[in-house]
Parts: sequence; C-alpha cells; structure tokens
Amino acid sequence: MSEKIWIGAIFLKDEGGYEILLKSLKHYRKRLRTIANSPELKDSAAMFASVLNQQAMKTVPKIDEVIKKIQNSMDDIQTVKSLSDEIPFFEKALRCYESDIHKAQDTGHEYFVKLVGDMVEAKNDLEVIKNAINKIKEYSE
Repeated sequence: MSEKIWIGAIFLKDEGGYEILLKSLKHYRKRLRTIANSPELKDSAAMFASVLNQQAMKTVPKIDEVIKKIQNSMDDIQTVKSLSDEIPFFEKALRCYESDIHKAQDTGHEYFVKLVGDMVEAKNDLEVIKNAINKIKEYSE
C-alpha cells in the first residue's frame, strides 16, 4: 500500500499558501495576546476568563515556533511536507482570523476592527482563507 502524500505542502510552497498561513498565525498570536480585552471574554465569568487567558499565553510560544518552522522550510518541499503534523494548528489559526474578520464586519466592535486592521484587505483574505483551509487538508489518494 502506498503512503499518502500531503498535497497541502505544494499549496504552501508553490502556490503561496504560506503567506495567508503566516498572516493567520500572526493574527492568532495577536488575538491570544489581547484576549483579556475581547468582548466575549468580558461577558464571561471571571474565573473562566482567567483560565482562558492562561491557556492563551501557553499557546503563544507554540505559534512562534510554528511560524519559524514555516519560514525555515520554504526552500525545500521535503521540509514543507514535515509540517503536515501542524494541520490542525494551521486550521485553528485560519479559522480564528476568518471568524474575527466576520465579527469585525458584522458587529463593527472596536476590538475586532482594531484586531483585524485593514478591513478591505481582510475582506479580500476571506476567499483566500477558505481556499487555504481546503488545500491544507488535501492528501493524495
């Protein structure tokens, strides 16, 4: 039986997928660092907010590690393929960015608008994010 090959590696390396991935990871890091200011967290119980904030701070170093892995692997497709273990993490970052763009658009809440930044660019990123989520999960048959 032949081994499945991660097609998502081609998307990351040759189709420029790493750009939206890095952007999403940086957004995810920014979101976690400012989570205490999130309107959703402010509405939750104080004890829950504390636990969520602690978990967020534990995740930030993982984001930095994954960003470095991506940046250091773009020269070699074999190295890019080793990133397949990070697919769930990539997906989480992409979905976070996507969700925050929608929240900024739909609610206009200052927190989300500031977090997302350039709303025109972010709106254009929505289709790219959708494509990236599908592409990073692709494997050969």
